[in-house]
Amino acid sequence: MKNGSFGPKAALLFAAVAGLAISASASVTSDATLQQEIQGKLKNKQFQQVTVKSNNAVVTLGGTVEKYQAKVDAEKKAKKVAGVKEVDDQIEVGGKDVADAQLQATLNRKLAYDRYGYGHVFNNVTASVQDGKVTLDGEVRWQPDKDSALALVNSQEGVKDVVDQVKILPTSISDDDLRARVFRAIYGDASLGRYGTDPATPIRIVVANGHVALYGSVQSQADKTIAFMRANGVFGAFSVENHLTVNKG
Repeated sequence: MKNGSFGPKAALLFAAVAGLAISASASVTSDATLQQEIQGKLKNKQFQQVTVKSNNAVVTLGGTVEKYQAKVDAEKKAKKVAGVKEVDDQIEVGGKDVADAQLQATLNRKLAYDRYGYGHVFNNVTASVQDGKVTLDGEVRWQPDKDSALALVNSQEGVKDVVDQVKILPTSISDDDLRARVFRAIYGDASLGRYGTDPATPIRIVVANGHVALYGSVQSQADKTIAFMRANGVFGAFSVENHLTVNKG
């Protein structure tokens, strides 16, 4: 072998090593590029304390934000960047601390009015809070109803985390027809019509596959009983669950 020349095996080994070096360099460059692109999308003031790290296209978000909605938005923006395989959202929510009982009352009051004018009496969403962590539960007719409830909670000061347990009811023409008939039966009753005057305190009618559930608060046991009787008397209702509570205040 002449000096400065390579045999076949040596040439293959050299090519393999060179390929690994190029691959490693490309990986580092790719991660650096991803970090730069994501940081560019997080230039707004609400993200100024957010950190971004990428390792083999797995992005870790850290730091703090003032509201939970900013945490959600940061993760969405990172996921939309081309080349990102996964996002590990470790952002912590700082901001003002609010007592659980106060936060829960505020959220449920706002949720009561949510989607007013869009068939809100056919939805039932409630919030419970523990250590700033909000659990949303209930049923809604459409995805926009769920999105609206989540947006309301995510933007509320004091919310540190959100667990979404809201179910979207199955789409059904027969269920829609049943909703309308139960609505007329309840709100057409002389003693129950007043529950339609305040959008925050309706008798809520949830229908799933022909089964009816009533939610909300009424002023007397008699009203609770009458509401059940009116719903139970509607043709096509397979069953009726009465979850109405009596407000004794």
